Amino acid sequence: MEITATYLDTRDSRILVIWLACFSLVNSRFLFVWKNKRIQMLVIQQLVNGLMLGGVYVMVAVAFTLIIGMLNFLNFTIPALFMFAAVLMYATMMGQLPFGNDIILSIFGMEYRWVAGVVIALVVVALVSLIIERFTYRYMKAKYGDATEHALPLVSSLGFLIIFEHLVVSTWGSDPLTAASPFGTGTFSIGTIIFSIPQIVSLFLSLIVVVMLSIMLKATKLGRALRSIAEKPDTAILMGVEVGRIVPIVYVITGLLCAISGVLFTINYSTVDAYVGDTVATVAIAGMVLGGLGNVWGAIVGGLFIGMLEVMSIYIVGADFAKVPIWGLLLLLLVFKPTGLFGHTLIGKGKF
Repeated sequence: MEITATYLDTRDSRILVIWLACFSLVNSRFLFVWKNKRIQMLVIQQLVNGLMLGGVYVMVAVAFTLIIGMLNFLNFTIPALFMFAAVLMYATMMGQLPFGNDIILSIFGMEYRWVAGVVIALVVVALVSLIIERFTYRYMKAKYGDATEHALPLVSSLGFLIIFEHLVVSTWGSDPLTAASPFGTGTFSIGTIIFSIPQIVSLFLSLIVVVMLSIMLKATKLGRALRSIAEKPDTAILMGVEVGRIVPIVYVITGLLCAISGVLFTINYSTVDAYVGDTVATVAIAGMVLGGLGNVWGAIVGGLFIGMLEVMSIYIVGADFAKVPIWGLLLLLLVFKPTGLFGHTLIGKGKF
């Protein structure tokens, strides 16, 4: 057996030596910095903050996952519903609704106007979701049939996004809208790590809602109907599943996920605007793709991880470049594992 040897030329050798030297320098510097207790606590604090932010992304990512898994298109009304719920929560708490502020104040008082905000956001978004379903899916399906599978619902949902953003701008303006949190800034500490009580509650509430949704998809008659439509819609129809009744329910569920997430965002981060949905949704889409299309648990893991990665990126490279590591990681993942961490080979056909 012949043994051959490959030698590097002088230029390649220099490049290799320089690369190894830089790696060793960076690695040793990292280890030196990491040994600093203060740095350790700062990093852990940022990870905790990112986990709290990830709770917001989780529900939006799961909303995208349901629509893609069920109907196989990217629904751009999801950021609109998130934004609309967040702005309605702000407007109710601050007495800035177009009408009905005095009635809300007389019933709930100043202290509990946030309760009215939660109810109004959930009810309005649920009703709006039914209207969106009527015109982005049902009408298009009835008029154009199978041609609606991808392009037409996507374009019509994008139209709704633009309409809602302009509606908010014309009503409340384009400047950031700031509301004081009804729960204040209550915190508690474990060692030197500070936890925000409202954010902790929001994170657990987000996870509870998503876990309950996952159980519903697995263990109830409605969940089995949803999964049958996601797997084989034609077979589901032959088996007696009423697709015309199920699809509006999917829209309402995704709308409520967006509404809850938008309400929690306003409570925890106080400042919203007409375009906050775009910002949150793009990051949530990254989380959904990272976790795997059509996988609820993948959306949970992806949303939480992206939240931590974003906060750490802001801490390390600054807010202006915070999205670079997120999308860079996503591109690398798509190169080596296009289906995401927990995805399936049939992209867009969910195995919830």
